[in-house]
Amino acid sequence: MNLKSLKTMPANIWILGLAAMFTDTSSEMIHCVLPMFLVSTLGTSLTTVGVIEGLAESVASITKLFSGMLSDRMHERRPLVIAGYGLSTLMKPLFALAQNAGWVVAARTGDRIGKGIRGAPRDAMVADSIAPENRGAAYGLRQSLDTLGACLGPAIAFVIISGNATDFRTVFWVAVVPGVLAVFTLIFGLKEPPKTHSGSAKPPIDWRTVPDLGSKFWIIFWSAFVFNLGNSSDAFLLLRAQNVGIANSLIPLTVILMNVTYAASAYPFGSLSDKFSKIKLLAAAFVLNAAVYAGFGFAGTAWHIWILFGIYGLYLGMSQGVLSAMVADCVPKDRRGTAFGLIALATGVTLLPASIIAGALWDKVSPAATFLTGSGFALAATVILLLLLRQPKDS
Repeated sequence: MNLKSLKTMPANIWILGLAAMFTDTSSEMIHCVLPMFLVSTLGTSLTTVGVIEGLAESVASITKLFSGMLSDRMHERRPLVIAGYGLSTLMKPLFALAQNAGWVVAARTGDRIGKGIRGAPRDAMVADSIAPENRGAAYGLRQSLDTLGACLGPAIAFVIISGNATDFRTVFWVAVVPGVLAVFTLIFGLKEPPKTHSGSAKPPIDWRTVPDLGSKFWIIFWSAFVFNLGNSSDAFLLLRAQNVGIANSLIPLTVILMNVTYAASAYPFGSLSDKFSKIKLLAAAFVLNAAVYAGFGFAGTAWHIWILFGIYGLYLGMSQGVLSAMVADCVPKDRRGTAFGLIALATGVTLLPASIIAGALWDKVSPAATFLTGSGFALAATVILLLLLRQPKDS
């Protein structure tokens, strides 16, 4: 771990990390109990859960593409980052008020549109604010702070529902508070980094820039696309925990375990990627994901699930920040927003078919079929990613 780079990290990285921490506290309070709320309180099917999760993330991914391109053309990212966090916060009360699955669809979609608006500009802003030699560490730090919130959220949810295993609406109301804190943190702390280049703003969308992102970027894009065809919503991990026999009141603790290992590993792996091969590190993460998904498929007891959630957090720590740093490394500075938007598109638009397939396999075949299919896609994505090792270093 490079502690020197941690001490000299620009203020913007810390502010973006803190905002992510507050927002993930809010979001994970909701997400760790939402599948049970949908199934046990609102009576929805597993296929419907898959549709809701996949639709919300797919809408977010399309929004990320446009917001990323817009931030490149405006030469400003801060307004979009604040607007995205603000919209997600505004959606939180709808979960508490939900009377049927339609309310949840509206709330999840609005929340994910907010994520889409902020996602690509925020990721590009990290790269704009840090020197290239510390880029992996910066993404790792932001991801670690983000994931610290993902630990705090389920912990708060656990405290709330430990006395009443179905008190989901109280969880949703309390989740509004950290969301508001995130918005205020950005308004008063975030500064626009130096402009990507001089000149006046251009028309918002220019599709002519898309094909010119380079062969390395497109290999990463297609690898992410294939990987996420099998990477269904994490709601299925929570439902698998319930399916194996973990009580509703304890399920938030599985999310905490996952996010503890995620938060603890994201910065060290990000810093490591600044010194060693990002490609090999990400490929190893994909293989680990394939093993974990296979493990969820074959899990038969509660202790299997606890171990798998911990290892799954390690996979996230190895992959998320490293993937972002790889994208930032291989595209021009003034096209980073577009590049991150396209990666988000590859990640998110596949989640709808992935989650529908996962839900249908679960309902019609077995839970094991859901996870073994995901494992196969992860291995296929690894093969595509390794094509980067054959690319010239200056391409």
